[in-house]
Amino acid sequence: MDILLSLRIALRALKANKMRSFLTMLGIIIGIGAVIVMVAVGAGATQVISEQIASIGSNIILVIPGSTTSGGLRAGSGSVPSLTADDARAIKAECPSVAQVAPTLRGAVQTVYGNMNWSTLILGVTPEFLEIREWKIVSGRSLAPSDVDGALKVCLLGRTVADILFGDEDPAGKTIRIQKVPFTVAGVLESKGQSPQGQDQDDVVLVPLTTAQHKILGTQFPNTVGSIMIQAKSAELLGQAEVEATALLDQRHRIGPSKDRDFSVRNLSEILALSQQSSQVMSLLLGAVASISLIVGGIGIMNIMLVSVTERTREIGIRMAIGAKQRNILLQFLTEAVLLTVFGGVIGILLGAAGAAAVAALFNWPVLVSPQAVVTAFAFSAAVGVFFGFYPARTAANLNPIDALRYE
Repeated sequence: MDILLSLRIALRALKANKMRSFLTMLGIIIGIGAVIVMVAVGAGATQVISEQIASIGSNIILVIPGSTTSGGLRAGSGSVPSLTADDARAIKAECPSVAQVAPTLRGAVQTVYGNMNWSTLILGVTPEFLEIREWKIVSGRSLAPSDVDGALKVCLLGRTVADILFGDEDPAGKTIRIQKVPFTVAGVLESKGQSPQGQDQDDVVLVPLTTAQHKILGTQFPNTVGSIMIQAKSAELLGQAEVEATALLDQRHRIGPSKDRDFSVRNLSEILALSQQSSQVMSLLLGAVASISLIVGGIGIMNIMLVSVTERTREIGIRMAIGAKQRNILLQFLTEAVLLTVFGGVIGILLGAAGAAAVAALFNWPVLVSPQAVVTAFAFSAAVGVFFGFYPARTAANLNPIDALRYE
């Protein structure tokens, strides 16, 4: 019963000073709105990175050619082909922790269909590449081992290339020219979107590895590949797979203790996980910075409540004189403070959701307003009211009734 009475009295007091109540809530409104927007932006960035990590594949290790030294001159990483398809086959056969291995060869090519042409990336791959990347086919068929064995002139188109060359037409079964060589389109790949480095993963053409080696990207080094993609059997075996592959390549390339490796091994899962962790830390920092305005708003509430206690000292004395207890006075002023923050919190949540939508529309930035963030912001606003309203409420409750009645 005391709570309902305190609510009615608090609402009357807030209505009597509408402008002051609104200005008092403004700090909370801005604070909650800022927290919602900042957390939504950070959560959206984290979600994008998570999707990019998923698009790369899971438990992946990448082996690329390393730097080489010739005549005292040190060339950059990948300057001289040092990996072969035989290395890939050996890793698959001799490393117990490895599930799949996919050698690849890349280059830039011009593709032509009818009167349309497009410069894009070509990748010579094996069917295992699609399994490791978890890349599905949306039209036509995938690459088969027989395509690689026979060096057939077939290809898979990324979504970007398919849209540019064919528009709304289904490319499956059609013939395109790659570097003036006719290729049959076996199928179209599902869209992968951007990579963590910002590259369009769909702007690509996949062909059998042997076809790329002998008919498109001919090289003076037979059987060489540009990189080897390795997938461990599980996340727990990722480190073991890296150790096994490195040791095997050291043996095959005759790398002694004092000799520099002619290859580099990179754990993509660890790199991408660090990117995701950095994004999450940034999201927390953004939320923490925005929360400072909530503290400022809480101090404003405490200040206004102290002013209110001073203005209503005589009223407090009268209430005490007719039987109101200290807890009644405490509850009354504490209720007013909590109502200010709750109303401000509700308006701030609506303003924050609108602000997040505006950021997404104006800057084409991904945002994610999570229910957890909304509930946390609302609970925090109520906690601010209790925390910063308690001191003024206690000050009012501790007034001496006689001194309060004499107050002018």
